[in-house]
This record gives sequence, structure tokens and C-alpha cells, in this order.
Amino acid sequence: MSRSADEIGRTERGPRPLPPLGEQRAATGLSSVDKVLDNGLRVIAVHQPTVPMIELRLRVPFAGDDPMHAARAEVLAATILTGTDKRDRIAFDTDLALVGGELSAVVDPELLSIGGNALASGFDTLLDVLADALTGATYPDDEVEGERGRLIERITVARSQPSVIARQALQKHRYGDHPFTREMPEASDVAVVEAADVRALHTACVLPRGSVLVLVGDVEPARAIAAVAGALGGWQSDKSASVLPPLPEITPQDLLLVDRPGAVQSQFRLSAQAISRTDPRYPALQLANLAFGGFFSSRLVENIREDKGYTYSARSSLEFTPDGATLLVDTDTASAVTAGALLEIRYELGRMAMVPPTESEVDTVRQYAIGSLLTSTSSQGGLASQIAALAILGLGVDWLTQHPDRLKAVTVEQVAEAALEFFAPTRFTGVIVGDAAKLTALRALGGVTLQ
Repeated sequence: MSRSADEIGRTERGPRPLPPLGEQRAATGLSSVDKVLDNGLRVIAVHQPTVPMIELRLRVPFAGDDPMHAARAEVLAATILTGTDKRDRIAFDTDLALVGGELSAVVDPELLSIGGNALASGFDTLLDVLADALTGATYPDDEVEGERGRLIERITVARSQPSVIARQALQKHRYGDHPFTREMPEASDVAVVEAADVRALHTACVLPRGSVLVLVGDVEPARAIAAVAGALGGWQSDKSASVLPPLPEITPQDLLLVDRPGAVQSQFRLSAQAISRTDPRYPALQLANLAFGGFFSSRLVENIREDKGYTYSARSSLEFTPDGATLLVDTDTASAVTAGALLEIRYELGRMAMVPPTESEVDTVRQYAIGSLLTSTSSQGGLASQIAALAILGLGVDWLTQHPDRLKAVTVEQVAEAALEFFAPTRFTGVIVGDAAKLTALRALGGVTLQ
């Protein structure tokens, strides 16, 4: 006779108690080498032989003031692996496939990122392909033309999406015309990019000095460093890779209502200034953010999703910028409940500051934060990506392995202090994108200005 899960979970005396969580242990004692090569490239190699693979993450600071920079950078990222004097696109793909590997490139206003992996036995081939692209990319005219057309199509579609419209509006509201806001170029700008423009950009901006290469996998760190030095020795420049100028601090001010006639939903994007990972208050802020809206059982989700039913998804997060961080609160709601959702978001921000997380809440989010970090770094790829994100900020493996202990050391009082300092409603600004004709109830709440 079978029993249901509910029957199994109960006894005559009541529900069976849940077993205590086991101790969450960080990855300690990782064998690693962190070295700056003669060409200025910082290389971090970590031995993690869980599977016979190598994960590679290259981060090249790639800022630019030219209004056409974003368009040229997008075409460059799409075509950097399509041709050199040694390889065409097919040869790139074939050489990588023979060692179970892949490489891809993406770009944003801050960084050109190249990432991929290969079998450990194909490590030298992976480096040779990367070096060929970095030092010998020719950007064939036909490849640039083809990728340019595909980019135009993708950008045209993306710019019609409400989430993209909201993100662009938030960036402009927070940072004005700063280059950091140029996350997606205009399709019309991409349309006029020529292969010669991309080649010139590569020469000027794809530079080793100030860049970071992270390698994680089944290779001894000293051997990895030596292999990189040999493979990338020809990647040279006296100049340094271009970093973004400092961002202005976010100024608390009214929310901006961006009219989108005919919209049936409203997109909320709220933001406030936060602190960098190296600030001693950061671990407490991380836990306070989780308690507010950083995971499914957070206060914000319980209110506007579970209780009110205003949205399917709501969250808060920390967005790391080149020289700091910001707090983000985002959700989408039906037009009819936009005012109600704003009221509840403000209420939860105020409650976070005045009624800080309890000891039980802090214990829950602490377990979640440590567990999430350990899960995300348990694979070679996850560890490589985490280290690369830290390395471009000047941090290294030690910061990552020591962070669980910092989270364990945070007190309930420190979380309360972070909640009061960073979650006060008056610290926030942001945008609401929706049909202004349907959102007249926002006027009664105040603090919202029509664009």
C-alpha cells in the first residue's frame, strides 16, 4: 500500500520536523596563479579538475566616446571570429570543434568579452584560435555585411520590446548622455558601419594592457600561464585598453512617466545609489536586498505578487557599475493596477527601512546567499565567470573564496543599518513606462512627472 507525500511527512504527533541544513562550505585551497604578463595582460589561472575541460573568459575594457562607437563595437563583436589570414569562419569553427571547443564574443559599453571552452587536451588549440583573432582578425567585407544585416534586424525587433524601452529610459534618466547608457546602438548607425571602420576600431581598442584573461579547469596554473604568455606574446601595444569615465551618482528625484500610447502594461524601473563589493557594508546590503526583493520569498514578492496579484514577477537586485553599484527594483504590471503597485512598492521600501529584517529573515537570506554563491561557482564555467566579473574590478580568487565567511559574520543589526541607509523611499528615482492616459491615478500619489 502506497502513501502520499503528505502522509509520509506526518506522524501521529504531527508533521515530521525538517532536518537542519548542512554546513555550506566554500571552495577553499584552490590552486591558482594571478600574474600580469609583459604585454600588460592580467592572467588568472585556477586548477579545478572536476571535468577534463578548460573554461576561458577574456575581458577587454572597451569604452568609447564617439557616438558611433556602440554600432562599430557591435559589428566587431559579431565578426571578430570570422576571418584572419590563417582561418576563415569555417576554419575557426572546425579547429574548435576538433577539440570540443567553442568561442563567442559580446560587447557592452564597458567591455568586449570573449568566452568559451575546450577539452583540456585542446587547450593549446583554444589559445591559438584566440590569439589568431586578437592579433590577426581581418573582418572580411562579406562577413561584416552579413552580420551587419542580422544585427539591424535584431536591434529593430529589440527596440520595440517594452523591457528594452524601459531600460533605455532608465539609463538616460539616471546618467544622461554618459557612454554607459549606449547599451544598444541605433539600427541606422549599424547600417553605415563599414569593414574599414571595424578594422580601425580593433587596432585602436582591442588591447592587452588593462585586460583580464581567466582560465579555469583541468590544467596546472603555472602551465596555463606559460602557455598564455607564449600564445599571446604577439598581442602588443604601448596603450592601455579604454575604460569608462566615472559615472555620476544617482540623484534622488521624481519618477519619470514615459508615455507609451496603447500599452496594456506598465514597466517599473526604480534605482538608487549603492556601494561596491569592496565596501565593508556590502555583505549586509547584499542580505538586506535579498530580504527586500532578491529572491522568491522576499517581502516585495510576497506583497505585490502573492498577496495582491499585481504582477507575475518582481525583484530587486544590485547592478555593479565600473566604479560602484546601484540598487534596482523592477516589475511589470497591468495598467489598471499601476498606481496600486507603486503604492505597495513605496510601502515596502519604507517598511524595509523602519521595520528591518528579523533574525529569521536574515538567517534565511544568509543561507540563500551562501548557497547560491557556492552553487554558481561549483562548475568550471560558473567559477570562471564569477572570477572574471571580479577581476575587471581589480579583485581576485581570494575575495570570492572568502565571501561566504563575510556573509556568515553579518549581524542582524548590520542588516538593519543597511536597510535604513539604502532602502529609504526618498533615495530612489526611476521610470514608469506605460500609457499615460490610463495612468492618471498616479497623480494622486505624487512624485511622478510626465516626460
